[in-house]
Amino acid sequence: MKKLTAIIILAFGLCPFANADVWKWVDANGDTHFVDTLTPIYTWLDDYDKVHYSDKPDHPNAVAVQLVWHSSGKLADVGETSESSGGGSRSDDVDPNETAEQREERERAEAYYCKRATEIYDSYLNAPQLYKTNDAGEKEYLSEEESEATISETKARVDELCS
Repeated sequence: MKKLTAIIILAFGLCPFANADVWKWVDANGDTHFVDTLTPIYTWLDDYDKVHYSDKPDHPNAVAVQLVWHSSGKLADVGETSESSGGGSRSDDVDPNETAEQREERERAEAYYCKRATEIYDSYLNAPQLYKTNDAGEKEYLSEEESEATISETKARVDELCS
């Protein structure tokens, strides 16, 4: 038991030195930001078109941002923490300073997420009826409209991840 406790302490003690992932997100103004945590982020524009963001949906117009995997490593390795972004294709989002190894890792991650989203989409298409599980662990079947909306949202996600 002492050995197991020592291993757990050692493993968690070394975590700060391990490489983490860097995620990017786009605020309500279209600017790209980079973070090294998966903490939810909400963004909104006020009446004067000033961008705000928070880790809580503190404003009626706040929307959750989508965190997109950018690279492995440290936030400091990304360089600029904010850049103007006009959207565009995935190739527009590639960091021109990324190494071949980082590019391969990013491409592997993109392929994985595309494959996984496609598998989920296919499973929805082939399911006799979609359901969600409530807090009590019971199945709650979706209406036809809810099922169609879920399938449509999932297809859009596949298109986004596989473009």
